[in-house]
Amino acid sequence: MTISRRSFSAAIASLGVPLPFVARAQDNYPNKPIRIVCPFAPGGGSDFIARVGADLLGKGLGQSVVVDNRPGAGGTLGTDIALHSPADGYTLLLVAGSYTVNPSLYKLKFDPVADMMPVIQLSKGAYVVCINPAKVQAKNLDELLDFGRKNPGKLTFASAGNGSHLHISTEYMFGMAKVKATHVPYKGTGPAVTDLVAGNVDMLVAGTEALMPHVKSGRLRALAVTTAKRQSAYPDIPSVAESNGLKDYDVVAWHGLIAPKGVPPAVIAKINAALNNGLKAPELVAKLEPTGVSPAGGTPDEFGKLIQAEIPRYAKVVKDNNIKAD
Repeated sequence: MTISRRSFSAAIASLGVPLPFVARAQDNYPNKPIRIVCPFAPGGGSDFIARVGADLLGKGLGQSVVVDNRPGAGGTLGTDIALHSPADGYTLLLVAGSYTVNPSLYKLKFDPVADMMPVIQLSKGAYVVCINPAKVQAKNLDELLDFGRKNPGKLTFASAGNGSHLHISTEYMFGMAKVKATHVPYKGTGPAVTDLVAGNVDMLVAGTEALMPHVKSGRLRALAVTTAKRQSAYPDIPSVAESNGLKDYDVVAWHGLIAPKGVPPAVIAKINAALNNGLKAPELVAKLEPTGVSPAGGTPDEFGKLIQAEIPRYAKVVKDNNIKAD
């Protein structure tokens, strides 16, 4: 996928960058491999999206793009590495919803807004609320929440780790529903799913790509998706917002790319244009949508506004539920 000079210039016209500088940036970038730091372990949903983004960017720019997994400390380890890399456009960072949760849980070595430049939102989708039907007899989310209210602390829920986006999203739902449940953190989504299927925990909120295969096999039961509206890939699964007292609940599972502060706007614009082109490919849409994940795209400014809006939102959830990091 190539980008014409005309379309590239149009993409950055609103940034106010002088055209001579634009031409130089377009001609010279990229002239070496690009790295996408993924602050999560290989094999998970974030790693999958990072590799999709790397493939699209490599095709769009005609340059090698590699994924560098740097897991640890709830994603803050890899984030710190990426945001303190040279601001030349050759190091990008894959971020997920946890990026907007971490400022409320960790003493960060970077400012999650001031020290980065948004590039593009890559994907959007929903988490799904699943139970092990052999352990919990609830047929819908209202029944599950009613059980939780009547039996404080008896309901156990897994997460990908204490303070993870999955943990916060679950506590957010329980807080609104006035349910007290017992949290069982794991080191990643994979082990949490394994224990849910084995019946060692009652429920889990996680990505559709991780849970729906087990729902289809009958080992798990899907009660709701976390987005405000139902997902087209799973129209028979209601949203959490359809349950009593939860009409304002809306959690989107998203991924995107950011860069260290100081990357030339023309380079940001070129990366953004290449990825927007790639995300429109029919074959990509066909590949992602059956999993409940959709390509996103959009401008850097739109993605930046999403990040800035999510940080105070989850700060309130953390405070209201007295959530602490490990």
